[in-house]
Amino acid sequence: MSSMNIEVRPHSKSGYVMSLDGDPMEIPADWALLPPGDAALSRRIKKDGPTWTVKEPKGRKLFSQGIWAPTDRIEILRQQLVTEREDPSYQKRLDAGRARREHEQEKYKITFCHAILEYLNFHPDVVDLATDMATRITEHAIPVGSNTVARTKTIQLEQRAEAATIAWMRHQTTAYDNMHIPREKGKRREVRRMLAKRSKQILDSYRNGEVDLMNCPLYSALS
Repeated sequence: MSSMNIEVRPHSKSGYVMSLDGDPMEIPADWALLPPGDAALSRRIKKDGPTWTVKEPKGRKLFSQGIWAPTDRIEILRQQLVTEREDPSYQKRLDAGRARREHEQEKYKITFCHAILEYLNFHPDVVDLATDMATRITEHAIPVGSNTVARTKTIQLEQRAEAATIAWMRHQTTAYDNMHIPREKGKRREVRRMLAKRSKQILDSYRNGEVDLMNCPLYSALS
């Protein structure tokens, strides 16, 4: 097992981790735990192999507890990074990469906001509300690391825009956040489908220009 790059879970017994199958695995004596926090070093450690990445489940998410790898290899790669980071050209590359990512993020922000506007397709009488709504959804959904549907690349842009809109409305125009939902399989999904149907009905009224603004939860949220 030590020759592989694998994901493991914490174990209650010192000196051990647990495989995804639930089997205890003894940590090699010449290995050390690299704590999370240095993404560049973590990438190099994994690329060089072998590694055991420790992830602890908390709710529906997994949180990294660090990477087990040979101690001498961790130190060698750490020193290589220290040397590189002392070179002025390293900072220049970092700055160039950061500028490129910021430019790409700004482009995506504009593209995603436009996709939401196209999905909303409000009647001309309430088009200003569509612009306000699209801006709010975009600001919420696209930040890097937000883990929202807007950040996924597994579905088309149009689907992302729709999903982000419905999710925003679920939290802003319904009582979803304060609902007591039974811990039954599929129950939360059922509630979300019900609320999504209601949200789409509201959006249709804005598209048709037949909305009672004074009694509309979406208008209240935007106000």
